[in-house]
Amino acid sequence: MAAAELSVEVVYSARPGELDRVPLRLAEGSTVLHALRASGLLERHPEIDPGSQPVGVWGRKCPLSQGLRDRDRVELYRPLTVDPKEARRLRYRSQRERSPKRP
Repeated sequence: MAAAELSVEVVYSARPGELDRVPLRLAEGSTVLHALRASGLLERHPEIDPGSQPVGVWGRKCPLSQGLRDRDRVELYRPLTVDPKEARRLRYRSQRERSPKRP
């Protein structure tokens, strides 16, 4: 009888609009760290530091030791380059400047 396998994917976005997505088949009982190592992302993106960079499963932060379930999506989060409030202000300001003036 074959050992049970999990189908998971690991994703990382090094820059906005760029996505590195790796589908994997792992042994049952694998953790987030196992998925990161098997994905090859750590070799392709040397800027990733799994010890200090937050990771999550389906948008929820979790430890590297968390076990995975079938069809999980492991996500590596990069640091924010702009404060979200400041980004919102900039978007609002640019939209206001582009919109036609009302009489």
